Amino acid sequence: MTTTIQNATLSAEIKHFGAELISLKTNQNKEYIWEGNPKFWGKHAPILFPIVGTLKNNSFQYEGTDYSLSRHGFARDMAFELIHSTQSSATFALQSSAETLKGYPFEFELQISYTLEENNLAVAYHVRNKGKSKMPFAIGAHPAFALPNEFDNYAIAFEKEESLEYYILEDDLVSNKTKKLKVDDTIIPLNYELFKNDALIFKTLESNSLTILENKNPVLKVHFEGFPSLGIWTKMNAPFICIEPWFGYSDTTESTGDLFEKEGIQILESNDAFQSKYSIELL
Repeated sequence: MTTTIQNATLSAEIKHFGAELISLKTNQNKEYIWEGNPKFWGKHAPILFPIVGTLKNNSFQYEGTDYSLSRHGFARDMAFELIHSTQSSATFALQSSAETLKGYPFEFELQISYTLEENNLAVAYHVRNKGKSKMPFAIGAHPAFALPNEFDNYAIAFEKEESLEYYILEDDLVSNKTKKLKVDDTIIPLNYELFKNDALIFKTLESNSLTILENKNPVLKVHFEGFPSLGIWTKMNAPFICIEPWFGYSDTTESTGDLFEKEGIQILESNDAFQSKYSIELL
């Protein structure tokens, strides 16, 4: 089941399963979201919650009990409820349940809101801790943008000058090894060699937005003010690029397995709420 929202400029389609954005088009029917061909990657823009990335041994400990969570958490693989919609907006909700408590022993409500304004789609996150104890969590975006032409025709422009030191993954975990990207005046030309070791993971950035360029012309801009971390990723020879604003990232190779000690983790007090949003601007 899907819900479509639209305005005079754009339309967006969201799948209720995972509250996942599966289409963002102009009124000229130009598509900007990856089609989800499973030959490369069968997702479009999954929601990463209650973890981002991979846990060491896919597990963590809490109050003497071991729990298991698969990569990027379970929200992307669960049915959300549509709780509010207008012509140009839609809000979806996921509640903790007996099923989620088996792998994540915290009571929560997660809401994802999509709102179209002119040539912009805003995606808002609202997380509430409904339990009586502190709740550790991570949340992140994973939108894949379609690149219909040759991959090396594209580049990514950072809003500000950056050192662009990224962390190397080892067995899906963040190692203490880093590399620096070569930048030409804040611009990184895309090539598949960049992603031979999986995603580029930036723990911190100065920039609050990135722009995708095609033959030096701006195509779209992802705004992510307030998000501390970012991933950039594609699959070898796949015609898409993911720009992923995150609160949190994979466990480090030195992780203790205590979710409260995890690098980048967010902690919510009982009955408190967390809010953030990112947006996609078509240029």
